[in-house]
This record gives sequence, C-alpha cells and structure tokens, in this order.
Amino acid sequence: MGDFQPFEQDFYQSGYYIDDQGHTVAYYETHNSADPGYGDTGALDPSMEQQYTGQYYQPEMTSGEGTETYSPEEEPSLLEELGINFDHIWQKTLTVLNPFKLADGSIMNETDLTGPVLFCVALGVTLMMAGKAHFGYVYGLSATACIGMYVLLSLMSSLAVSYGCVASVLGYCLLPMVGVSAVAVFCSLQGFLGTVLAVLGISWCSLSASKIFISTLAMEGQQLLVAYPCALLYGLFALLTVF
Repeated sequence: MGDFQPFEQDFYQSGYYIDDQGHTVAYYETHNSADPGYGDTGALDPSMEQQYTGQYYQPEMTSGEGTETYSPEEEPSLLEELGINFDHIWQKTLTVLNPFKLADGSIMNETDLTGPVLFCVALGVTLMMAGKAHFGYVYGLSATACIGMYVLLSLMSSLAVSYGCVASVLGYCLLPMVGVSAVAVFCSLQGFLGTVLAVLGISWCSLSASKIFISTLAMEGQQLLVAYPCALLYGLFALLTVF
C-alpha cells in the first residue's frame, strides 16, 4: 500500500483521468498548484472526445450465385398457388367435348379437381332445377366410382396410376351428362327422347374417358376394356337424370 499511494497521486496529477467506461481520457489543466481550485478537472479537449465511428449491421440475402433481391412482382398469383390453371381447364374441356381429338397426356395427367368439382355441382344444380335433389347421390357415386376405377386401372396399366388423375378425368368427362340433365329441366326424359339422349350421353362420356385414360397411361389397344366400366359408371348418372 505504501508504494501504491505515490503512484495514485502521480496519476491524478497528470493530464489523464478515467471515464465511466474505464477508458483513459486526457484533459488540459487550466490552473497550477497555487490556485485555490487545484485538483479540479478543468476543460476537456474537444479533439480528444471519443465518438462512435462504427457502422450498423445490415444483413443481406445471399445465395450461391450472388445477392438476391426481393420483388413483389415475382410472387406467384393466388390461383397458381392453389393449382388453378384456366388454360388447362379449357383444354381439358375441349378434349372431352371432342371425343375424336387426341388427348395431351402431359396435361391430362395433372391432378386438377377444379373442373370436376364445378361439373359435379352443375349436375346437382340442374337435377335440383328439374325437381330432383340428388346432391348426395352425385357425390357418393363420384367418390365410389373413382376408387373402383383407380383399383381397376392400377391392375391394367404398367405405369403408376394417381388417384387424383383418375378423379380428374372422370369428373371432366361428366360434362356431357350435365348437358343431358340441363335438357331434363325443360322437358321430361321418360320416353323415347330421354332414352336416346341417355344412350348418347353415356357413349360420349365413356368414349372421352377411355380415350384420355389410354393416352395418359400408355394403354394402347385397351380402349374398349376401359370404356366398358366407364359406361357402367355414367349409366348410373343417366338413371339419376332420366328417372
């Protein structure tokens, strides 16, 4: 302790002092030992004041190739995020309306349920307008038929079969039966006209569905084998429409 006191006195008599953060700062003495205010700190040297010269941290989004910039225009639309493509829906509808047109397997292999749901709702609405509230039958037959066709096509095709693809194709090919149901709104189909329209609708639906299935699943030469269960399925919808 005897050696420390002289060191402490020499330090405070020098031109430095310790600030609150533990840094040593110099100052000018404006008095001498004869002044009554000897020992006061005096005025600080403006050139010796410490100022923060650092920079704020700004994170950047970088990738392997360089910096990526975010642009709201590059965001996909809500319809694209939901998987709704109106161009593909229109092309599939035209493929069903023309049963003799070659089907594009790449488009028909997509799991698109927007069109099938709309056609099922349209069939239920037209049946209700004709005085037949059969929404439950429409949805029940659709779900059961999709499961049965999925199992059957899985056994017949050498390629992998998607349940969504089967449901999409069967739903789109329901469109001709919606037209038959729309006719039932204006006239009764329990007669010769109804029989002709029912046979025409069943043939149209089954031919379109079998054409799309054989082109999508590479089942050349098996269209008649696929068309038969499709005709049984759409025959049930024809019974709902006529009777």
